[in-house]
Amino acid sequence: MIVGILKEIKAEENRVCMTPAGAEVMCANGHTVLVEKEAGLGSGFSDAEYAQVGAEIAATPSEIYQKADMVMHVKEPQPGEYSLIRKDQIVFTYFHFAAAEELTRAMLERGATCIAYETIEAEDGSLPLLTPMSEVAGRMAAQQAAKYLERAQGGRGVLLGGVPGVAPATVLVLGGGVVGTHAAQMACGLGAKVYLLDTNLARLRHLAEVMPKNCFPMMSSPAVIRDLAREADAVIGAVLLPGTKAPRLITRDMLKSMKPGTVLVDVAIDQGGCFEMSKPTTHGEPVFEVDGIVHYCVANMPGAVPMTSTLALTNATLPYALQIANRGWWKAAKEVYGIREGLNVVDGKVVYQGVAEAFGLDYVPVMDILG
Repeated sequence: MIVGILKEIKAEENRVCMTPAGAEVMCANGHTVLVEKEAGLGSGFSDAEYAQVGAEIAATPSEIYQKADMVMHVKEPQPGEYSLIRKDQIVFTYFHFAAAEELTRAMLERGATCIAYETIEAEDGSLPLLTPMSEVAGRMAAQQAAKYLERAQGGRGVLLGGVPGVAPATVLVLGGGVVGTHAAQMACGLGAKVYLLDTNLARLRHLAEVMPKNCFPMMSSPAVIRDLAREADAVIGAVLLPGTKAPRLITRDMLKSMKPGTVLVDVAIDQGGCFEMSKPTTHGEPVFEVDGIVHYCVANMPGAVPMTSTLALTNATLPYALQIANRGWWKAAKEVYGIREGLNVVDGKVVYQGVAEAFGLDYVPVMDILG
């Protein structure tokens, strides 16, 4: 198979979807790897490093789209790329379709085979390709909360961990999954008082056993969120419903009861966000203020630490990319656990229920496609 590694063109996105080490593995398995010129520079990888392991350097993205059987990205295709995507071409990347109707309809029109990193499942029900970036984003969420709590950044002027004789900041984390757990660990490590909310009692029992003593796992409910949001200096939204839109847990009315300068970090923004006033922001302009509350909603947080993120991403995606290349997408979806769940759009049909429901589109069960 010819596999294309594209340079990211989303604003301030410095990751690349495959390292030279990953390209070497693909080449060793008999595949041709085309790497767009300077695709890896933002993550510290030169064209020469890719060429040394057998990859071919392509001057333009159009060349890759014309030749490759499967193209890989980190972020979703941008509007300027839609027309380059061929019918039946495999596009393997983070799509987050349920929060992107224009993208969804464009991929339906192109007739591409869209395999989304974020919905591929492991046998235990976890999301192995979302996990590494969730780990990065969760840890960064606590860092950003600490930064934007500074008065110079528009925050309350509160030090996350306090000092002897002065109380630490209170951090509310919504969601006890990968993002939330890593965010809570970082905030706790900095000395904050952390409330970690989830709706899964078994998960809460586990968190109560393993989290630091300054972390308080609690059952989530609208009433609990309202009460703790008033107390919080920072709120981290870490709720994920795989393949569907995130629920809105913080409403605009609730902002009025919060302390001025409270910081909201919405890690769920890729799935539409879990705060009512959330809208995607960039690393260049990461925050905005609503009713005196600072909102941080950067949609590609791991892109700020591309050296770490690219290595972590390749570790997770390479085994699946290799299976798709070795077997073809149809056979891989039939034979390799989890790849079937990664199929979102195939040949002009929506085959992931959450995406169809988000936009009122016809849903075709994926097994109707696979047979």
